[in-house]
Amino acid sequence: MEIKIINKSAHPLPAYETAHAAGMDLRASLTEEIIIKPLQRSLIPTGLYMELPVGYEAQIRPRSGLAYKHGITVLNSPGTIDADYRGEIKVLLVNLSDTEFKVANGERIAQMVVARHEAAVWQLTHELSATDRGEGGYGHTGR
Repeated sequence: MEIKIINKSAHPLPAYETAHAAGMDLRASLTEEIIIKPLQRSLIPTGLYMELPVGYEAQIRPRSGLAYKHGITVLNSPGTIDADYRGEIKVLLVNLSDTEFKVANGERIAQMVVARHEAAVWQLTHELSATDRGEGGYGHTGR
């Protein structure tokens, strides 16, 4: 699939790092480094603007290495970019560690997964079909 994209950053376009990767890394596009203090959040620009086809979304997800090594994650994970959005892609990072984290220009800050989605149409009813699970919710299957 081809997606129109504008790159106002000084960095390469997002790309798949391996043959079977689902996500592409997004890089910070900064004029100066950003420091995210513990439990602080910051909106990080990427310099990218895109036009997704109707029926697709881009999901913004944390990078596993940043989450594991530094406690940095995407606060609204997964963030959703809709097909009709034309603004700059920005990533809402949060620092869940007990130390400051510096975001440098060009640093890989998140992953983007492009995925198809369906538009739901509600069918109002008075009953739902029975299943083995039924109304079992949080923790109903044990450990």
